[in-house]
Amino acid sequence: MTEVVPWVGRTFKFEFPVSLYPNVLARVRGTPPRLEDAVHGLSREQLIAKRSGKWSIQENAGHLLDAEDLFWRRLQGYRAGAETLTPAPYENVDLKHNDREIGTILGAFRAARERQVELLTGLPPDDFARTAWHARLKVAMRLVDHLLFIAEHDDHHLARIWELRHA
Repeated sequence: MTEVVPWVGRTFKFEFPVSLYPNVLARVRGTPPRLEDAVHGLSREQLIAKRSGKWSIQENAGHLLDAEDLFWRRLQGYRAGAETLTPAPYENVDLKHNDREIGTILGAFRAARERQVELLTGLPPDDFARTAWHARLKVAMRLVDHLLFIAEHDDHHLARIWELRHA
């Protein structure tokens, strides 16, 4: 099995038409059940086990929940016409997710994601073409690009969870 490529090493090319936003939104909408499936049937010991000093399965799930606040703030920025996206505050973060119950993390993630999807579903199609600057990637991102970025971030952590699950 190959190792999941580190997230901060990823680069992105956003060269697809804005009209694909329903497809990208479907990926974003589908993450909660995919996450629930990825952790289903695992014992607490399996969920919180750390390997090679990297995040546990539960910490990866908790990080997805943590990221929802950032993605919500960025969505509000797009709606308000912000020129620059809110930066991620995750440098040297000390996760406490292994102290929680996985059901609590999953429920909160599902609720937060549903709130975003509900808002996004109500936007007019032209809003998905709005742009803002992503400082770390050094690129202007349309809202639809940001949604793809979220979907890719989700998939990164889901891939890591599956990698840990089968280690």
